[in-house]
Amino acid sequence: MFITPAFAQGAAAGGGENIFVSLVPFLLIFVIMYFLVIRPQQKRLKTHRELTSNLRRGDTIVTSGGLIGKITKTIDEAEVEVQIAENVRVRVSRGAVTEVRAKGEPVGAEA
Repeated sequence: MFITPAFAQGAAAGGGENIFVSLVPFLLIFVIMYFLVIRPQQKRLKTHRELTSNLRRGDTIVTSGGLIGKITKTIDEAEVEVQIAENVRVRVSRGAVTEVRAKGEPVGAEA
């Protein structure tokens, strides 16, 4: 009624080319998503991993909860001890550290 027989026959004959043309938008969407979402997230993850692996005693840090303190001791690869006030020390996961405000002095041989 709305489709003529010649139009219907033409659509059936060129089916191989239409499959490639129909896949192009999906490929473009994937490429755009890679550059807008996946790649920047991987860069942020890499910089955060470097930040947490380079924590040392004396660094002033900010945690994800908003606490600001100075690292007094590295307990292990997953935790650090942070002094947030006079005689107040807490254990913080390295993953919770979001920023290093000031780098501390390197630890000497006597410490």
